[in-house]
Amino acid sequence: MRLIIKRDSRFQIVGEAADGKEVIELAESARPDLILMDINMPKINGLTATRIIKEQFPSVKIVIVTVSDDASDLFDALKQGAQGYLLKNLKPSLWLEYLQAVAADETPMPKEIARRILHEFHTTPVPSKQSNLTQREQEILTWVAQGYSNKEIARQCLISEYTVKNHLKNIMQKLHLNNRVQLTRYAYEQGWMEGNDRGENSSKEG
Repeated sequence: MRLIIKRDSRFQIVGEAADGKEVIELAESARPDLILMDINMPKINGLTATRIIKEQFPSVKIVIVTVSDDASDLFDALKQGAQGYLLKNLKPSLWLEYLQAVAADETPMPKEIARRILHEFHTTPVPSKQSNLTQREQEILTWVAQGYSNKEIARQCLISEYTVKNHLKNIMQKLHLNNRVQLTRYAYEQGWMEGNDRGENSSKEG
């Protein structure tokens, strides 16, 4: 994986770590834009290291690297703040495209994860504190919670992808959240997803 990434001019490797403790230390000293985090590491495992790093450096994007394609593992990783999940047996050419998408904030919420969150909040949601989100930001957040990509949201809202990215950046800053899984949980906690089937209807029509 290291050699493949090193050959791509879009990425620059600024450090490597042998365990979770070293990853946390490197995150502080090197301040990378993107971290590839092995889920099974000595001293501190990948999930714990992810949580610690995201608490200290919320803007750092973290992709969990593992051989497991268990949706529960993916869900746990995203709950800790990771932006993505990369399988080691994936074709190398797809690694780079996926990492580029993560770096550009273009990875949508996996549909199975959205369903998992829906299952967690099947009871009556309890709204959290006021968010000060605009009506447009709330609308975009509900599309995110349904698993839509930036491109799909732009098409549904008749705006540009650039505008969608700006809205998402503002939403995350206002809510102090790091990724789409956390945004989706927030939408369900607020009760905004009750009876929301706009995405299914729109996709059938268009």
